[in-house]
Amino acid sequence: MSIDVKRFSKPDEERRFTDRGHLDVLAFGEGAVGRAVFEPGWRWSAHVKPIAGTESCEASHACYVLGGRMHVKCDDGEEAEVGPGDVFFLSPGHDAWTVGDEPCVVLDFAAAEHYARPRAGVASEAAPPST
Repeated sequence: MSIDVKRFSKPDEERRFTDRGHLDVLAFGEGAVGRAVFEPGWRWSAHVKPIAGTESCEASHACYVLGGRMHVKCDDGEEAEVGPGDVFFLSPGHDAWTVGDEPCVVLDFAAAEHYARPRAGVASEAAPPST
């Protein structure tokens, strides 16, 4: 197929975090695109770490922020805050959390295929996928 059109209103998969958000995934032959909704109070180390089973997020991200704000802290100490209209690339080895009282909504063009998917041998506390 030379063109494949999908909508986030009908994602191929929804991955719930342990609380405070989810990732909608659109799968394509060459990869996936995700729309993550990080609700107020969300933090990777609290709401995705139990799913990933790693000390920090090991995903590489290529993202566009649609709304809300997020603070990111890399394992090496570097920090940044992103908001609406920002495009950011993020290497593995970081924690992140929402800032403020509105959800942070992000399109991720790099990590969606595996982000918030339980690793082999890691029991997930995430809510079951919605149908």
